[in-house]
Amino acid sequence: MAAGPSRRRFLLGGAVAGSAGLTLGARGLVEAPTTTAGLEHDGAADTTPHGGGVSGPTFRQGSTVDHVANGFHPSKILRDFDYGTVSALPDGRVRRDWEVFASDEDIEVAPGLQFPAWTFNSRIPGPTLRCQEGDLLRVSFTNGSAHPHTMHFHGIHPAAMDGVPDVGLGVIEPGQQVTYEFDAAPFGLHLYHCHVSPLPEHIARGMYGTFIIDPEQGRPPADEMIMVMHGYNTTFDGEGNQLYAVNGIPFHYMHEPVQVKRNELVRIYLVNILEYDPINSFHLHGNFFDYYPTGTRLQPSELTDTVIQGQGQRGICEVRFPYTGKFMFHAHKTEFADLGWMGFFEVVG
Repeated sequence: MAAGPSRRRFLLGGAVAGSAGLTLGARGLVEAPTTTAGLEHDGAADTTPHGGGVSGPTFRQGSTVDHVANGFHPSKILRDFDYGTVSALPDGRVRRDWEVFASDEDIEVAPGLQFPAWTFNSRIPGPTLRCQEGDLLRVSFTNGSAHPHTMHFHGIHPAAMDGVPDVGLGVIEPGQQVTYEFDAAPFGLHLYHCHVSPLPEHIARGMYGTFIIDPEQGRPPADEMIMVMHGYNTTFDGEGNQLYAVNGIPFHYMHEPVQVKRNELVRIYLVNILEYDPINSFHLHGNFFDYYPTGTRLQPSELTDTVIQGQGQRGICEVRFPYTGKFMFHAHKTEFADLGWMGFFEVVG
């Protein structure tokens, strides 16, 4: 069998030539009966690969994925915080309950390009679970996927609740339901993901989400948003990614810039769960931000315009925009930006 498309030339054939569409099977990209035009995004750099005349994975102006068919929308994910079902315990503490399910979903990650994802609650990334330090948390997890999965939470909890094979609840087989229960600690920005082998594939397929524990005293009021940095290894070869994104869909925030207000405090919960690449980054144009690594301290570590994160690292960025207009944000690895990891803030008065 011929080798699959390379990292920077994954849209060879139909999607570039405008003849046949592309879909993803177990062995990577294959032709599909649907018709898809070439892809070219509005406002980003030329992505023609070095040494060839074939266009890279960009979006033609006005061409977007079908968010309704996907069942989620990155603009809504941006500010979607799930506080669970809240009840009071006899000792006065707060108990929060969530229902999370795993499922296998075909997600259109670029116009005409379907990716066979493994998901939490049928979306990439999974729901952003949010609580306050000291709360009792109960996450009812049902595995509706055809594959075994777990939920592994970053944070402090008993070994039985760690969501890893052969410990406590262990691996959750298809059709099984379990409940993870633990106290919320420490405060900060965390994440959760599947921890079943082969771990890189389970994460790369979409099994991750954000987990925020607010400090007891809270944080100053702000326009808060979540940005989960990730990628898609569309060839399933484990050799890098062919698409990069924030909150599910490459280039989405080029099409729909993030609306913020001039001089208002903006708080970005930034998470890197990118698989197959050792680091990721976030760069903001025309401004600097305070950065709080992992969000476990209330004092920023630096004032900067660029941060580097390894896989699983995360941090809080706080910024005010003194000027109106459109300001780009993107990975400062040019290849990642060219392949989908870029967007705009649109600052209004």
